[in-house]
Amino acid sequence: MNKIISTLRRTTLAAVTLGVAGVLFAGCTTNGPQSKATSAEKRQELNAATSATLSKLYEASPQSKQLVERARGVLVFPSVLSGSFIVGAQYGSGTLRVGGTDTAYYSITGGSIGFQAGAQSKAMVLLFMTDDALAKFRASSGWTIGADATVAVANVGANGSIDSNTAQQPIVGFVMNNGGLMAGVSVDGNKISPLVL
Repeated sequence: MNKIISTLRRTTLAAVTLGVAGVLFAGCTTNGPQSKATSAEKRQELNAATSATLSKLYEASPQSKQLVERARGVLVFPSVLSGSFIVGAQYGSGTLRVGGTDTAYYSITGGSIGFQAGAQSKAMVLLFMTDDALAKFRASSGWTIGADATVAVANVGANGSIDSNTAQQPIVGFVMNNGGLMAGVSVDGNKISPLVL
């Protein structure tokens, strides 16, 4: 009898978990009033959000501006929405800038499993510091962080300075939330795919 009750509890917990994760993920991907915007308006909105995100990055770490200027390509996801209840999912849209020009658009998706709950939004900035790293990224039809390439998430000191070892890597990443730059964050497992806008 105890075995049946235990199995029933696990089945119920799994069903509730999947149901809540499904609702949270749907909330992240459901289009609101902006879904009626034209492709040009969506691109313009994303480009403006990209510029605002870079400005926030420069405020949080003035040294990051030098890295961005040296980068061969800058991929910015202004708002990566994540929701979770044991099983988590996240989604966002971003702009790739090469030579200061918005050249392409991408989506980022990811998931995680573990004891977590809630929803949040964060911004991600990936800097392709070498021509080779940028070329491999642009040639892919789907690129997974950690599997296709390693991203060194920047370690930023209290004065906004960036760890010199991080700055030498082929791909450097920054993750920010409303409180500023996030430390000790892993971006591995996120998949980035071309987005047609």
